[in-house]
Amino acid sequence: MTQLDKKLNKIDDIFEFTSHERFQDIHFKWNEKLNLKAIVAIHSTKFGAPLGGCRFIEYPNTDSAIIDALRLARGMSYKNAMAGLEHGGGKAVIIKPRHIPDRKAFFEAFGEFVHELGGRYITAKDSGTTLEDMDIIATKTPYVASTSEMVDPSPFTALGVKQGILAAVKHRFNQDNLDGLHVAIQGVGYVGYPLAAHLHELGARLTVCDIDETNVQRCVDEFGASSVHPDEIYSVDCDIFSPCALGAIINDETIPVLKAKIIAGAANNQLAQVRHGQALLDKGILYAPDYIVNAGGVIHAVHKYNKKSDQEAHDKIINLYSTLLDIFEKAKHAGKPTNIVADEIAYKMLHDEDA
Repeated sequence: MTQLDKKLNKIDDIFEFTSHERFQDIHFKWNEKLNLKAIVAIHSTKFGAPLGGCRFIEYPNTDSAIIDALRLARGMSYKNAMAGLEHGGGKAVIIKPRHIPDRKAFFEAFGEFVHELGGRYITAKDSGTTLEDMDIIATKTPYVASTSEMVDPSPFTALGVKQGILAAVKHRFNQDNLDGLHVAIQGVGYVGYPLAAHLHELGARLTVCDIDETNVQRCVDEFGASSVHPDEIYSVDCDIFSPCALGAIINDETIPVLKAKIIAGAANNQLAQVRHGQALLDKGILYAPDYIVNAGGVIHAVHKYNKKSDQEAHDKIINLYSTLLDIFEKAKHAGKPTNIVADEIAYKMLHDEDA
């Protein structure tokens, strides 16, 4: 599996990757008039209808968008399985155009695309999309798991990340609190800001960065955080690095300058390649697998979508602490990177092997 991940860097490798990972299907929609180019990747349906967010960002080319959709869809299967949710994994990617002539019509067209799949994929808010976008999509299909009526999932993602950080701190430092610990947060927007609030309340010292200076200043004013330029966040001398922006930021360039002892954050696909988990282990850095740490948002969204209680959702998010402690212990016992151990457990769960 790790070799396949390493090779998934161009379109020619997708057939081998999707075969090994047992993807169900990939769907494409092009609306030339509205400049809509959308991809829905469906990975697993074992535990139920695939559910995953709709990412709306710029991509250098179509190949990059397809690869992102595939990786994210698989990540959702693993995330949903490890969180004990009754849903499979899927993901939508919309290639953000330079100009959108009519955003309402744009997302109505995407909603129609989702509806054409007949419930085979349930969409939700993700990077670049808003609750207002989800409300528009919901006028065309019922298969939407995060609308303004269901509440923004971002604070619940932050709660899960907080639990992940506490679990990592317990394992790495045998400490039950964050007193005296220094956390560097990359990205303090929808998820990073409520996370910063949690960590500040627990006594952590914060250093933050964001491409939006307004977000940074809010954390400086409210939490007494220090700030650095986004390029400098990797080399901050801290106890915990929490990536809460986009993925692939743990790579050959950043690993040599990292000074943190723990990495635990909300960003998806933090490791640029699977082998970077081993590189972190070799450097003595404890990595909290991202698709477990950031599962709080989808847990809450699923419970809202399925009309289950908020308390049940909250309990599942809090339980991420125990799930991660178990993975940390298994990885330590096996002498393996945490991402490999988590992937092996999730893969077995999805493919009817003994976990």
